[in-house]
Amino acid sequence: MKIYRSDIETVAVKPSRYPPENLKEIAFAGRSNVGKSSLLNLLTGRKNLARVSGSPGKTRTINFYIINDEFRIVDLPGYGYARVSRSVSEGWGEMIERYLQNRPNLLKVVQLVDIRHAPSNQDIQMYDYLRHFGLAGIVVATKADKISRNRIDKQVRLIRQTLKLDPEDMVIPVSALKKTGYEELIDVMERLLED
Repeated sequence: MKIYRSDIETVAVKPSRYPPENLKEIAFAGRSNVGKSSLLNLLTGRKNLARVSGSPGKTRTINFYIINDEFRIVDLPGYGYARVSRSVSEGWGEMIERYLQNRPNLLKVVQLVDIRHAPSNQDIQMYDYLRHFGLAGIVVATKADKISRNRIDKQVRLIRQTLKLDPEDMVIPVSALKKTGYEELIDVMERLLED
């Protein structure tokens, strides 16, 4: 699959603002500062489609991007940023939950974790949540260029163990900087869309 066209379709906080359920959607979730915007820009081949911010916790809405006029990539708000108030982070939780529970055209949620660290409690919670809704199965380990090749396998094993992944669940190490793992992720997305 080649992504040749990508545009922001809508930005929503509540379901009444979601776009119609006419296209399949693949959502992306991860902690603030995990590199989600960089990954989405890599996938779409656009520098500033998703805004990369120096200050984490910037995405406070659900952003719907229309891709090739055929499907949507959905950018969920980053979780786990300490500097936002509890009420704000609870609001994000409710926003994400509403979307995951009530979106029939959502195929899968790709969860991002930082390859350099063991998944946090919030990462574990998120993955359990996705598993509960039948949306788990794909984990992208970001920032793969920040560790040595030898450490990648070790960190992937740690991620699998910490998130209690099933044997068929995937962990894809990706570097937005070096564009590694990009092809594999695109292939996985293509297979999802074809099923």
